[in-house]
Amino acid sequence: MRNGSARLSSEPIEVRRLGVVDYQDAYALQHELADRRASEELDHDVMLLLEHPSVYTAGKRTEDSDRPTNGAPVIDVDRGGRITWHGPGQLVGYPIVKLAEPVDVVDYVRRLEEALIRLCAAHGVATGRVDGRSGVWIRDEAGERKLGQIGIRVAKGVTLHGFALNIDPDMTVFDAIVPCGIADAGVTSIVKETGAPLAVDDVLDEVTALITACLDDETPPSPGHTDDTLASAPATVGTPQ
Repeated sequence: MRNGSARLSSEPIEVRRLGVVDYQDAYALQHELADRRASEELDHDVMLLLEHPSVYTAGKRTEDSDRPTNGAPVIDVDRGGRITWHGPGQLVGYPIVKLAEPVDVVDYVRRLEEALIRLCAAHGVATGRVDGRSGVWIRDEAGERKLGQIGIRVAKGVTLHGFALNIDPDMTVFDAIVPCGIADAGVTSIVKETGAPLAVDDVLDEVTALITACLDDETPPSPGHTDDTLASAPATVGTPQ
C-alpha cells in the first residue's frame, strides 16, 4: 500500500460535469483523454462526472449466466469485472489519472472506495468493504447489499473507467442480470436505504472534493478486505463501467 498521493501530478484535477451522456460517447471520450494523458499532450488529470441513459455493460470476466434474462443488449468493454447496469439516478465517475510510480492499482481502488464510503456516511448510510469484493457495501442483519461499484483499467500508467454510486436509480433494472456476477448479495441505493430524496446533482460537489482528497491523501486508507481478487489482475479491476 502506497504512502503519499496516488497521483503523479500535484496539479488540480479538472472536473467535467457532463450531465447525461450516451455510454459509447463517454467510452470514446475517456479513451481519447487517457491516450492524451499518457503521452503528456494532456498535462493534468481529468475526472468526468455524469449519468448514462439505461445500459448494461460487461467486463472481461462476465459469464453467459450473468447476462440479461430479458434479451436486453449489452456493451462489452475493456474494464475488469463482470456485468453491471448504468442509467438515470446513478452517479458515474471516470477519473483519468496518471498514477504515481510504482503503479499500485489496489491502492488506487481503495482510495476510490474510501471516497464513496465517506460520501455515503455524509448522507446517513454506513457502508464499508467486503472481504475479497471490490466496491462499497452495506452489511447488516438483512445481509449484504452493494451500493457503490468500482471497475477500472490502467494502461500506460493512466486510469480509465472508475466508479458508479447508486443515488436513486430504478432498482428493478438489476433484476434482469446477476449484478457484478455476485448471486449471493443484493443491490441498493442511498435513497432506498434512507427514504430521503436525493439526486445525482446534489452530490457532485461532495464527490469532487472527496475523490480529490482521497487520491491525494498522504496516508492511504486502511484495507477493509483482502487484496486477492484485486491483485490478481492489476491492469483491469472491479465491476462497473
